[in-house]
Amino acid sequence: MDHPKSHFQTRDAGLRRRRRSRSASRWLALGTVTAYAAVAFARPAPQQNSPALPADPKQATEKNLTVRRFNIPAGSLDVAVAAYERVTGLSVTLAIPPETVAGFRSPGVSGLYSDSQAMTLILTGTGLSSIGGGNGSITIALRNNEDVVVTAQNAPPQIELDRYPMPLLDTPQSISVISKQTMQDQGATTLRDALRNAPGISLAAGEGGSQGDNLTLRGFTARNDIFLDGMRDFGSYYRDPFNYESVEVLEGPSSVTFGRGSTGGVINQESKSPELHPFIVAEGDLGTDITRRFTADINEPLPKLGKGAALRLNVMAHDSNVAERDVTENKRFGIAPEFALGLGTSNRLRASYFHFNENDIPDYGIPWYFNHPAQVPRHNYYGFRDGNFLDTDVNMGTIKAEHDIDGWATLRNSIRYANSERHARITEPQVNNATSGSITPTTPPDQVSVNRNQIAVYSNESFLWDQLDATIHATTFGMKHVAVIGAEGGRETSDPRRPTFNYVNAAGQTINTVPTANLLRPDEDQSFAGTAAPSSDVHATSTSYGIYLLETMQLGQHWELTGGARFDRFNTDEKSISYPTPKQAGADGPVIQGAPTITYPSRLDRKPSWRGAVVYKPRENGSIYFDYGTSWNPSAETLSLTVGPAGTGTANLAPEFNRSYEAGTKWDFNQSRLSLRADLFRTTKDNAREASPTNSLLYVLAGTQRVDGAELAVTGRINSQWRVLSSYTYMHSEVVDSQYYPQSVGYKLANVPDNLFNLWTTYQPTSRWVMGLGGNFVDSRTASSTAPLDPTTGLIKQVPSYWIFNAMGSYSLGEHVSLQANVFNLANRNYIDEIHPAHIVPGAGTSGLFGLNFKF
Repeated sequence: MDHPKSHFQTRDAGLRRRRRSRSASRWLALGTVTAYAAVAFARPAPQQNSPALPADPKQATEKNLTVRRFNIPAGSLDVAVAAYERVTGLSVTLAIPPETVAGFRSPGVSGLYSDSQAMTLILTGTGLSSIGGGNGSITIALRNNEDVVVTAQNAPPQIELDRYPMPLLDTPQSISVISKQTMQDQGATTLRDALRNAPGISLAAGEGGSQGDNLTLRGFTARNDIFLDGMRDFGSYYRDPFNYESVEVLEGPSSVTFGRGSTGGVINQESKSPELHPFIVAEGDLGTDITRRFTADINEPLPKLGKGAALRLNVMAHDSNVAERDVTENKRFGIAPEFALGLGTSNRLRASYFHFNENDIPDYGIPWYFNHPAQVPRHNYYGFRDGNFLDTDVNMGTIKAEHDIDGWATLRNSIRYANSERHARITEPQVNNATSGSITPTTPPDQVSVNRNQIAVYSNESFLWDQLDATIHATTFGMKHVAVIGAEGGRETSDPRRPTFNYVNAAGQTINTVPTANLLRPDEDQSFAGTAAPSSDVHATSTSYGIYLLETMQLGQHWELTGGARFDRFNTDEKSISYPTPKQAGADGPVIQGAPTITYPSRLDRKPSWRGAVVYKPRENGSIYFDYGTSWNPSAETLSLTVGPAGTGTANLAPEFNRSYEAGTKWDFNQSRLSLRADLFRTTKDNAREASPTNSLLYVLAGTQRVDGAELAVTGRINSQWRVLSSYTYMHSEVVDSQYYPQSVGYKLANVPDNLFNLWTTYQPTSRWVMGLGGNFVDSRTASSTAPLDPTTGLIKQVPSYWIFNAMGSYSLGEHVSLQANVFNLANRNYIDEIHPAHIVPGAGTSGLFGLNFKF
């Protein structure tokens, strides 16, 4: 069979040596960058010029009584204070350690206020207060001299997305913010680790043609609803949190703010950005699962390049295995520089670059054995140590410009180009009834053969996008308005090539050229011997744009109305080359592949989205809200279309349509350092897309799926020593209607547990010690929404529920150095972490991570 061997055939014997060489080069490069940065930045920071002060104290007093218009966005407190100084001409001094100021998050201030009122609003939720010192100066100090540990940990989490200008308390939507501090305390090394803290999320295993982070949010898949700084992060890769300021989980349909998708919600990764004070943070970790990890976060103001200029650089190198999954390897490297100009001024410019690559031995876990996971040792690996790989290379450049207009509006424009290259060959283990003979649930495992299904792909994906919007603050007829109006659009491409390792013999049987494995004793050191032939070659291009308007109107002291509308145009054109499965010509004849079939499917969708909400504030620290929103999922959401018989493929299907209702309440306590949220919700997919069980190219929009649920979340500080992040989610999911799978009606949706519980808490008994403990409960989950029953046993195909617990401890050796230890899965529970209808991935066993942290 003729086929290019460069992408799909067995790698040569030097594969492992090349990977070790690349890993060593990365570590050397990382060490060199850090050493040069330390030499360059380990010097006294240049002093910033203080703003001019009023010459007359009486004049300063009069200015404090004058109402002026402010438009200082939410963000780092040091940036907010610098903007306040520029607007008022006052000098702000600090009665707290200066190095802690940037860690506080200010909600900002917008509107007409006196100088003192504006400063009070800037400090809302920080545990700090301002004191007028005369002579045109203000001092920031602890509120009422409280016994508060002055660190960034005191600051409540705030959402950073520009399209959400209101404080979390006044935003009528369930939103969870996982802070950088929480991720550091937990020793999180993946986005998946961070998302275990959020309500409503359960993890899913990698899919056949796509790898990378895959998850279910409020009952519906969200693998295509991951964003980075408000723009879609389309690449199929496993994300690392080394450059995260926070992770934001916005639940409920959000097409009105983000465009297509977002049935259950959206995940937004917020990047670290430059600040106006110098620091260096470095961390080195060693783990019992052979983890070696190093990260560095370096920030330096550059006043010689202009007012408010600064550079921030984040780098990461990571090598690890997975406890109790012996063969799996994760090798990652990332670098993320960002330059900013005009911080604290009315004109701001940011330019960033993000590079990330991984070279893994991937893990698709263990096979299903009828309706339950195969009862085999948890360390069994069914792939090939030297034949399976997942290599990704992600490059992303972003430029963002902002301009404030006289304190009543902010204009923003962001443009991004991203490219993601992926080369993978992964073994998916499947119990092979054909080669094992007729097996039953009682067949001894050592008599069962496992088919090593090869999931292989070489793909290149690109993303070019421009986003323009404005936040406007206005007052009409005594009512305050905050509006966001914008337009965005661009081009996305996906060019995957996939092979097959099967052929049809002369007897009409499908033969896999890859050797099988024994269910009980697989041999991961066996040489890969599969023969590849082309299966498909796809070139898809999508162009789209959207325009939107979001507005919040304040009606007096207690009521707020929020509304939003958006219109999207989404067009996809594809060239798809499909190759027939090779066939053997005669009993002893050669294997021959027939001529390919070329199709040109296309799809154009034009779709509006809506949102409406009402908020009642019985008290300043509490709100009660009701929200309604819609979203839609086009057939080409993942840049893939099919052409079925008589025009029945996905190219001929209209988008799926989703509706959501949510009622909830939010309260802030302990001077806004502790937040409580509770809500009830219903999300319905009215016309779920279904594929025929007898023809994978035949689709209809004939299903109805629904999730009813409730959530309770507590976040923040109980007192100066005790922090907590906890949530409970109940979800009742079901298939309401189905054309092709009527037997599934009434059963749960795939990967949706009835109950989810997350807890993480830290306690600081002394200024040097911090101790943390947490756990996760995930209820049982089914593998498929449309085919929940195993055809042999007639029982539900599901994995059992599980509890896991983690712990941490850190000790400060001084002002600049601290030690940290994390222990994961304390009880060494054997559990299924990620599920898929065709395979399941066990969770990691007990492991420890030990780190040394430096802060300068």
